Amino acid sequence: MAGVRRQRLFSRISGVTKKYNVSITQNAQQDLEQIYYYIAENNPKNAADFIVELEKKVDLLSLFPQRHPLIRENEFYGTEYRHLIYKDYRVIYRIAGDSVYILRVFHGSKLFDE
Repeated sequence: MAGVRRQRLFSRISGVTKKYNVSITQNAQQDLEQIYYYIAENNPKNAADFIVELEKKVDLLSLFPQRHPLIRENEFYGTEYRHLIYKDYRVIYRIAGDSVYILRVFHGSKLFDE
């Protein structure tokens, strides 16, 4: 019985998870296409696998987008953008209400440029 109570309590706490709508902007879509073609020049399978795995990471933003840090460029732009790091790439996004907007995807050695 104690296990059932703990499970219900945990369900109540974890059940309040807000679900966000994730949208990819046209710029981010173009970034993904460029990344795909760049990787595909040497290995089309790796390119496809990379994009699939990155999309899975982006989809997880629907559950808790605040878990990723604010970007350092916010200081210059007066924004509150965040980034998800996947391998050598940064996915820049913003949270607005119950939506997450993927703004850009680029190599981690570069800074974000609005």
